[in-house]
Amino acid sequence: MTGEAYLVGGAVRDRLLGLPAGDRDWVVVGSTPEAMLAAGFRAVGRDFPVFLHPDTGEEHALARTERKSARGHRGFVVDAAPTVTLEEDLGRRDFTINAIAQREDGSLVDPHGGERDLEARVLRHVGPAFTEDPLRVLRAARFMARFAPLGFTVADETRALMRTMVEGGELAELVPERVWQELARALRSPRPSAFLRTLRDCGALAAVLPEVDALYGVPQRAEYHPEVDTGVHVELACDMAATLAPGDDEVGFAALVHDLGKALTPVEELPKHIQHEQRGVRPVRELCERLRVPAAHRELAVVACREHLNVHRLGELRDPTVHDLLARCDGFRRPERIRRLATVCEADKRGRAGLENRRYPQAGELVRLRDAAAAVTGADIAHLGLEGPAFGEALRKARIAAIGAARTLHRDAG
Repeated sequence: MTGEAYLVGGAVRDRLLGLPAGDRDWVVVGSTPEAMLAAGFRAVGRDFPVFLHPDTGEEHALARTERKSARGHRGFVVDAAPTVTLEEDLGRRDFTINAIAQREDGSLVDPHGGERDLEARVLRHVGPAFTEDPLRVLRAARFMARFAPLGFTVADETRALMRTMVEGGELAELVPERVWQELARALRSPRPSAFLRTLRDCGALAAVLPEVDALYGVPQRAEYHPEVDTGVHVELACDMAATLAPGDDEVGFAALVHDLGKALTPVEELPKHIQHEQRGVRPVRELCERLRVPAAHRELAVVACREHLNVHRLGELRDPTVHDLLARCDGFRRPERIRRLATVCEADKRGRAGLENRRYPQAGELVRLRDAAAAVTGADIAHLGLEGPAFGEALRKARIAAIGAARTLHRDAG
């Protein structure tokens, strides 16, 4: 391979922060696609020259510059000529903390003060070209979801630029898949609330997640929700979901949208939210359709929205009602869905100001009752010789009996 390779981006940033190493990406200065292929690298980039190392499989991208040519995050003309310098390549990057390169000897190339901003825990844009890519607004929020626990804040001037981009309508150019990718990564991060708050601070939450933005300022009954504001509750629920199920964006997404119906409560009913779980199903489905949310995430989100109050009241439900709840959730075929639903409901209940340490026995109980009912199969009633609806009703009754027995056993053991 001709040219010189430098380790760049997250690998350098995370090492300086003392975080576990992730993917290692390289930028190659002074080379050409032909030289990379001749050296055994495999081309994988579609929009610009990216190659996989023949031995390590690590990505090596030719140093490049980008020039805005149209609206949106894909409207760029790329120049990856061998004359492009390392400093020029670093200058096109989004944040100073991502614009640091490392030489083979471990020394750093840091033309934009990224190491200083890492020490100060500041997320700062590299330069005015930041405004040319609307996706960077979401990336800023997603980085905050990851780094807020370390004390990071967004630089004032960066927040101002983000607000300018939102006001200019740039975020309307984002394709749904990219919005979903950034949202999912934020939900897998330790502090999803920082993602929501960062977007809301610059007006972007209303642009990309209007159903969630509408929850802010909607009051709830203080005896159940000491935080009162529904938007704040959703932030707390998302953070609790990230604590209970780290890295699980299915649980995180369901926690994010479980209370969308509260934005539709008639004003005269506030701060009560009667039937908000039924009202919320439609906006959940609409949000999922718009962002092209994966089917598994959508199905859990709808179930959690519709059923979370039933799970909270699990101890009050009759055995047949518990069975039918499990059946509506397709819980007998999908045990993992019930486990995730239980976690979402726990995140909802504990995602409230001052209640984060409260016990939530319903989570374990829901899973236990599901497992008890699912242990009864068609083979257990085959001797009855029933078919069709009669067989289905007999199986239902047998599973209801199993739920009752499991509850009795649990009470006696307690």
